[in-house]
Amino acid sequence: MLFKWNYKPPTTEEKQAADELGAKLNISPILAWLLIRRGITTESAAKRFFHPQLADLINPFLMKDMDLAVDRLNDAMGRKERILVYGDYDVDGCTAVALVYKFIQQFYSNIEYYIPDRYDEGYGVSKKGIDYAKEAGVKLVIILDCGIKAVEEIAYAKSLGIDFIICDHHMPDEELPPAVAILNPKRPDDSYPFKHLCGCGVGFKLMQAFAKNNGIPFARLIPLLDLCAVSIAADIVPVTDENRILALHGLKTLNQNPSIGLKAIIDICGLGGRDISMSDIIFKIGPRINASGRMENGRESVDLL
Repeated sequence: MLFKWNYKPPTTEEKQAADELGAKLNISPILAWLLIRRGITTESAAKRFFHPQLADLINPFLMKDMDLAVDRLNDAMGRKERILVYGDYDVDGCTAVALVYKFIQQFYSNIEYYIPDRYDEGYGVSKKGIDYAKEAGVKLVIILDCGIKAVEEIAYAKSLGIDFIICDHHMPDEELPPAVAILNPKRPDDSYPFKHLCGCGVGFKLMQAFAKNNGIPFARLIPLLDLCAVSIAADIVPVTDENRILALHGLKTLNQNPSIGLKAIIDICGLGGRDISMSDIIFKIGPRINASGRMENGRESVDLL
């Protein structure tokens, strides 16, 4: 079989641009030229594409309502209000709840988590869950991987004196719930530059913003990145841009120093002693976390994580 190749050599200006970009990034001019051909023409953009460093993560305060969310969380902690971390029963929801709960718990003790029962309550915010929050004296609910369509339920919670911070990544309807803050990069009025974070990723951005606002070193978040990697893989979101960065460093954590709960799943899967990949998460680790919500209650998975 014969092939006819059409090759367009770079112009003098394009070669110069590739040389300059390659020198700044310490990479081959050929690779720099490939980046330029893909529209990656600036040093900052190329760093995000080629050098996925945690320090290059987009500022979380660029997400609409992030200031409101952090202020409300700080107020709740200052007033010693009871906080409920509420999430969906799938992998994304369970890892998100585990991540947010584990991070806040390091600094604040009046907090608990809640996973709705798939068969008794169904997906998302349930009236039963809100009634539980009221009985438990909860004043603030941080809801993860759901809530963007729960207009009536969150209005009911508001009537009971319960505020909501929504961390979701699903497409919203025209009417948004009456929450204190709605963190969702898919909001039509949100200019956040990366639209494909998973629910756990949005929760991570909230914790990143909370840490930044309170002078907590970013290094305190790094041990939780294994949860982000599991969520990104299991939720089948695009592994590009911020997801690529979070997944890369999350896989490093998962392979080098996973949390006790994930280490237990890794051992059960027979994955100990080898490099864990995204495929291992999709086909072995993720289904075991999902099984809890299908067979009994997703809370079992969060307890483990």
